[in-house]
Amino acid sequence: MPPTVPPQPQPPVPAEPITADAPGVIRRALLTQSWLDLAFLHWAADPADVAPLLPPGTVPDTLDGVTYIGLVAFRMHRVGWLHLPGVPYLGTFPETNVRLYSVDANGRRGVVFRSLDASRLIPVAVGRIGFRIPYIWARMEIERRADADGETVTYSSVRRWPGPRGAHSRITVRVGERIAEPTELEHFLTARWGMHSAFFGRQMYLPNAHPRWPLHRAELLECDEELVVAAGLPEPVGDPVSVLYSPGVPVRFGRPARPAGIPTP
Repeated sequence: MPPTVPPQPQPPVPAEPITADAPGVIRRALLTQSWLDLAFLHWAADPADVAPLLPPGTVPDTLDGVTYIGLVAFRMHRVGWLHLPGVPYLGTFPETNVRLYSVDANGRRGVVFRSLDASRLIPVAVGRIGFRIPYIWARMEIERRADADGETVTYSSVRRWPGPRGAHSRITVRVGERIAEPTELEHFLTARWGMHSAFFGRQMYLPNAHPRWPLHRAELLECDEELVVAAGLPEPVGDPVSVLYSPGVPVRFGRPARPAGIPTP
């Protein structure tokens, strides 16, 4: 007989709808940036396996009883604070993150970052020390190539500090056609309008808003990575269930709000 999966605690109110467009407008941004040249890789996961890794006050967000582990590689571009313009050098760098999907007692869907590898030491230090976000300094590169079969993008990363030192990731995707109508799963994995995390020792929800994702089908040509297991997650089995590419969007983050807690059994 298959193992019995214990029931997971549910939010007191239904989870907000999955929407392709941001549910609200952020008029006074705390933080601005652009996410460019993104590759989204996702594997299905048992909610019971990831629930212990989520912050208090959240539970795994699921679609048809399944949650997901995401490996997302991209180029961060011109991070800026408040009304200040984005920084061209320190605010522009490659990044690769490992993320989970969460929902809080207010029904707000979000992501939880298990790790964020980035190639600029100062943003890594600010993220780790100032906001307790698990940034990791890494040597990284993004390379684009065009050939007779189209365009490929390769994302390479090798960790420097704090480690595990040498943990690496190398992903290559071939960019396919634009998706006119993304599926419910593709919206679930990409249309995320906030993050759940701890800010200054308090559990917080940080909302974001951006234009609708321009998504493309993508073919995974190479995936040699150690970041998922290094983030405390089970090793992915088989090929990703979803591989997508996006040229990117400009993003605005609002001020953090404290979510209501979800009781645990």
